[in-house]
Amino acid sequence: MDIPKKPKNRRKPWLLMGLGVLVLLGVTVGLSRLRAAAPSVERGTVWLDTVKRGPMVRQVKGTGTLVPEHIRWLTADTAGRVERIHVRPGTPVEPGTLLLELSNPDVQLQALEAERQLASAEAELISLRTDLETQRISQAATIATLETEATNAESQAQATVALMDRSFVPKLEVQQVKGKAGEMVTRLNLERQRLAVMQSSTRERLAAQQGQIERLKAVARFRRAQVESMQVKAGEGGVLSELPLELGQWVTPGTVLAKVVKPERLKAELRIAETQARDIQVGQRAEVDTRNGIVEGTVARIAPAASQGTVRVEVTLTGELPRGARPDLTVEGTVELERLGEVLSVGRPAGAQPNATVSLFRLVPGSDEAVRVPVQLGRGSVNSIEVVQGLGEGDQVVLSDMTAWDAVERVRLR
Repeated sequence: MDIPKKPKNRRKPWLLMGLGVLVLLGVTVGLSRLRAAAPSVERGTVWLDTVKRGPMVRQVKGTGTLVPEHIRWLTADTAGRVERIHVRPGTPVEPGTLLLELSNPDVQLQALEAERQLASAEAELISLRTDLETQRISQAATIATLETEATNAESQAQATVALMDRSFVPKLEVQQVKGKAGEMVTRLNLERQRLAVMQSSTRERLAAQQGQIERLKAVARFRRAQVESMQVKAGEGGVLSELPLELGQWVTPGTVLAKVVKPERLKAELRIAETQARDIQVGQRAEVDTRNGIVEGTVARIAPAASQGTVRVEVTLTGELPRGARPDLTVEGTVELERLGEVLSVGRPAGAQPNATVSLFRLVPGSDEAVRVPVQLGRGSVNSIEVVQGLGEGDQVVLSDMTAWDAVERVRLR
């Protein structure tokens, strides 16, 4: 007997196929909604810091050298050849220490000529004074003679008038005698005026000759000083720092012969980046690291112009210098700009500038992931910077250079 077969259900494969498609679509949509896996970064290769609230000291830092506060440059007053060198650099010297000797016959001849001219002018003054005194005496003798003659003429005139009153002499003779007496008085007055003019001229001529002598004395002193300057002396106590000459070398006026410094009185010359030097002021506190100790000081001078991207800042050292401190020693200085009160601050991120907005990776609490957040920065210091907005106290951020992950918004720290 034939057993009737049930007809096959042709819709079941289609249902299974549709169900599979739905499952595949669901998985695809679910995967698309999942976040991409965060790239991993070795925790030991990044620099982490925690945002904290409290006082913050603003500082700027720069490198520089120690230089003497007092330097004496010795330069050549005249041309000459180096004949002897008595002292070499590094030797302590006193004001009268002879450093080197120069020679120049022309300078010595000029000094001798100046002395000769001075002696000749002094001899002319003596001769002029003698001649003028002789002329004065001669004129005084002439006046004395005229005074006698005038007195005699006046007496004779008076006697002649008396005789005329007695009719012993004619009137014409009386007139002649009076005329002669008047002539003698006039000559006497003229000779006295000549003597006054002569005395006035004598003073002026002597003063002019004396002035010429003073000028020649100044020239002679200058020439003697040139000769003496060829015996080059230290001029003051200290240490001979430089003497860049050799025997036989010819030097011209103005050539640097030597440099004398006082090594116990040093200051620091720092080179601060021009972008950081705008807030530096004279009198601010500073610290100088000599690699052998830290010395306190104050800002004494700020260069008015920048050079090669830096500003030169002079720091007067108020503390005691450590052993080994010497001129031209390389140092590192820190200048304190100001002290801020209660502010949020964090270590200075790589490449961050004050008053700028940067993107930093902030660690998610309880996780090994860090997400990118915008942070507004404020005033900056050497190793720290103020946080104005974007972070809170206790947040941990990555300060290292993260430009390699600019395309992602989060990273995982392993």
